[in-house]
Amino acid sequence: MNVRLGFTCIAISLLATSAFSQQPEFPVLGKVKSRSAKEIASSSWSIGGETLDRDFAVYANYKKYLGPLGAKHIRLQAGWAKCEKTPGVYDFAWLDEIVDDARTQGVQPWLETSYGNTIYPGGGGTGLGGGFPKTPEAIAAWDKWVKALVAHFKDRVNEWEIWNEPDGGKSNTPEAYAGLFIRTAETIRGEQPKAKIFALGLAGNLNFAEKFLEAVKAGNKLGLIDVLTIHGYPKNPDDTLPMDKARAMVAQFSAAIEIRQGETGACSTFQPHYALSNMPWSENTQAKWDLRRMLAHRAKDVPFNLFTISDMHYVRDGKTDMNYKGLLGTNPDKTISHAKPAYFAAQNVFAIFDDTLERIADCSFESNTTNKLTVSAYRSKTAGAQLVAIWFGGSPVAETNATTPVNFTFKAAQFKEPVLVDLLNGRVRGVPASNWKQEADGCSFRGIPVYDSPVLIAERTLLPIIGN
Repeated sequence: MNVRLGFTCIAISLLATSAFSQQPEFPVLGKVKSRSAKEIASSSWSIGGETLDRDFAVYANYKKYLGPLGAKHIRLQAGWAKCEKTPGVYDFAWLDEIVDDARTQGVQPWLETSYGNTIYPGGGGTGLGGGFPKTPEAIAAWDKWVKALVAHFKDRVNEWEIWNEPDGGKSNTPEAYAGLFIRTAETIRGEQPKAKIFALGLAGNLNFAEKFLEAVKAGNKLGLIDVLTIHGYPKNPDDTLPMDKARAMVAQFSAAIEIRQGETGACSTFQPHYALSNMPWSENTQAKWDLRRMLAHRAKDVPFNLFTISDMHYVRDGKTDMNYKGLLGTNPDKTISHAKPAYFAAQNVFAIFDDTLERIADCSFESNTTNKLTVSAYRSKTAGAQLVAIWFGGSPVAETNATTPVNFTFKAAQFKEPVLVDLLNGRVRGVPASNWKQEADGCSFRGIPVYDSPVLIAERTLLPIIGN
């Protein structure tokens, strides 16, 4: 059975199973060579550096892993309560150290103005789900802190996110958040007129987002919003429906507002709390989930922030309560124990999918399988060389990495020396001449091993490759 489909989020069903070892020999050529952030001119990829304001992770412990990862941006929470422990006295030294070091490594920070500060009555909560500053004294202190923060960092930072997941706080209303957003955005623009301002950091409540936008529109302040960020942790990482709905909703208010994925990532082991909890995770399934989540957004041209670089030592009821979404594992003292497979998998994506690639929006293919596939295609903006990303996307990630041979014909595709790349381990293999054929109307491939983690068919010249 042949199925002809386009290159975006494609649904088709497995015919037979077979391990990669049963396939014709795909000779190993080497591995994807990682590229540090300094080696990449530009990309939209960001890595999470959250919770440093509450000391749930320690930047100094993981900083040597940041630049080599290859993400060009890092999301940081500026932490009012950590900056101002005595009324009117601001200590930015801890944040200076982080911002300056990240920039030295080629990674540009974007700063979030979360959370409140309990040294002021009604100063709001200091963590996730906390309420906004409410009293006149606290609001005035917030305004002064934001002004001082932007004045201090405006020569190094020009992207600012206002609060984190306001829809997660029980006492927070969309109208109250709109008020906080407008006054904060105006304070930022007063200090830095060309600042780029991110709204919401939405936990997922699109009704909250719509009411917020209505309130901002009523105040004739939509021009303050450059980007709307939303978060998401679906069991199936291919599920971008909330993002699609958010895009459609925002388009009704303004064509100028960009949508970004502001926070998403999988656990590496079982944990009882926080997003994607109470599931049998492993470091293998974390890496596969992260890969699929990243490329599902790349296939829709959505800038993406991967949560997060280091495991986080949250505190619950006075005890450490781990959040294992880091690409780096930690010891009890918050030092780094090891880099997880997800770290190296993300390195592979960052090394390949920089801003020199553009998505092929309208392309089609045929396949001999009826299993659900997710497929997207890209080409070099300068050379035109192409690559295709493929995986079985009908189910959440599984522990097994067994593959199935699939035949494809990619319409209008052009390859000269195609290679096969497994993004999970970075291995690059040659495609034997007997397994592919270039024709005038497209390129056909036979027996390509596919599984529930992304593999690439790519022109060899597109890839940075090192030896075995």
